[in-house]
Amino acid sequence: MGIELELHSRRPRRKGSSQETLLRGSYEHGEGLASALSGLDRHGSGKLGWVDPYGDTLFNEQEAEVARQEVAALTRRCADERQKAALLDLAELLEACAITPGSYLWFMGD
Repeated sequence: MGIELELHSRRPRRKGSSQETLLRGSYEHGEGLASALSGLDRHGSGKLGWVDPYGDTLFNEQEAEVARQEVAALTRRCADERQKAALLDLAELLEACAITPGSYLWFMGD
């Protein structure tokens, strides 16, 4: 199981091609990211707990800004290098999303 990431300039279409809005993708840390997020409370107040490891989740730039703070805390507590690399990659994409008006970060679960 893994979670791939794509940053889009606007809300991506789930059906058909979303390549026209794709700004950047991350496909190499999927399993590490799924593992790092697996222990989060899906019913808690945090945004990252909303990420569905088996489906798709979209964050807009406001949600990405909130999630950036959560990733920083997760990264500090993380001892697993594979998870840490995935979280650092996620932090970069969340930052890019937060500063790009109208953008979305698409979490694509297995």
